[in-house]
Amino acid sequence: MEITNVSEYEAIAKEKLPKMVYDYYASGLLLDLFSHNLSMFIGNWFRPRILIDVSKTDMTTTVLGFKLSMPIMIAATAMQKMVHPEGEYATARAASAAGTIMTLSSWATSSVEEVASTGPGIRFFQLYVYKDRNMVAQLVRRAERAGFKAIALTVDTTRLGRREANIKNR
Repeated sequence: MEITNVSEYEAIAKEKLPKMVYDYYASGLLLDLFSHNLSMFIGNWFRPRILIDVSKTDMTTTVLGFKLSMPIMIAATAMQKMVHPEGEYATARAASAAGTIMTLSSWATSSVEEVASTGPGIRFFQLYVYKDRNMVAQLVRRAERAGFKAIALTVDTTRLGRREANIKNR
């Protein structure tokens, strides 16, 4: 089957993943984030340029001074090895091959050192600020030593969300 849109990925994931794993990724913290994000994306239209020369297009852009092949980055996604044994390793290699940035989740199933060992690439580290500031400083130092180029600071998680699907799966 040739996948042609995001909804088809979701249907395949629902079919192939264990229910608890699918529910974890499909549920949002307080609402169905996928549906919300999709409706926001649909509401934003690209403005087409009619009757212009498109024989030479350039989708490159820069983020914090790093040149990307396209205006797309890979956001932090927790616990990727629940879905595939290669998890964050495969994501890091794919981001590098595509010429874009991967942001590694604080809740990754691979360490910053392990992800860095997959090869070259521009990587950011997503950081939650925990009460234990010493632990936060250690995470930042590890990411820096592993070659991560920026910290993506998450500040909207003062308490964990109510993931209703996870509650039902207990």
